[in-house]
Amino acid sequence: MHKKHSPRALSSAADSRELITRKPGAAAREHVLGYRGFRFGARQPRCRLLVPDGVVKVMLGFGEPVRIADAVDPRQSVTGTSMINGLRATATLGEHTGQLSGVTVMLTPIAAFRFFGMPMAELAERNLDPADLLGREAGRLLCRLSECRDWTSRFALLDGVFAARAQAGPECAPEVVWAWRRLGRTHGRIRVGDLATETGWSRRRLERRFREQVGLPPKQFAQVLRLQEALRLQDGGLPWAEAAALAGYYDQAHFTRAFKDRVGCTPGRFGTRRASSKPGDPLDFLPDQVTSVLLAE
Repeated sequence: MHKKHSPRALSSAADSRELITRKPGAAAREHVLGYRGFRFGARQPRCRLLVPDGVVKVMLGFGEPVRIADAVDPRQSVTGTSMINGLRATATLGEHTGQLSGVTVMLTPIAAFRFFGMPMAELAERNLDPADLLGREAGRLLCRLSECRDWTSRFALLDGVFAARAQAGPECAPEVVWAWRRLGRTHGRIRVGDLATETGWSRRRLERRFREQVGLPPKQFAQVLRLQEALRLQDGGLPWAEAAALAGYYDQAHFTRAFKDRVGCTPGRFGTRRASSKPGDPLDFLPDQVTSVLLAE
């Protein structure tokens, strides 16, 4: 079982590491899931496997680049210092030189729709430069963040920015919000047809509007949530077979195939990497989620 560790600054003769996580303030709590400030100073390059988690991330970097590649097809990649990561159905690889600093903002897809004011389907499976969506506002925000004296000031600044922009953005359809929450409560274990019936929409209409305002079709989003549930249960100590069954997979063979299709490796290999992580390794972006494993450091 992988033990969870409270965030703290770590340092050694070989490298230094600072990781600060924070919940949003009251003004942004409806829109932001959490903040993650980081400053890594390692001598060796690092590579992280990031699994799908149903969260939109805004990484605002302070100078050093990171390369993001598709874990199933690594030929598809993008490099940048700051990125907006849309919802994905497959895992990604994040690579950097060992020197990396910045802050990551975790958003629900519903909040991202309001914040960016664009169809989330256009952001899904993509990693975009914030300037592509926010224009000059992205550069101004990065400058203000770099001038802040500490992480508390940075998080407070982000609270105000994200709360104000989300309030001014378009509203999601209540039916879409309801379907998204229903999928979350059931960890993806509900049929799309049943979701449509409960919303009063046709299945086709629900699929179209859900993809527009969340990013992935409801069936794919449900698959991501089931994967997360299996990972969470296994990380809590259950054998893979039991975790897979409780998450709604037919059998372990079904789960293994689905896992390889979405993550690019077997569950066993992923679990071995998690178990070998060092105390304090910053693996997961949010509590009660299993979002990554270190492949090289």
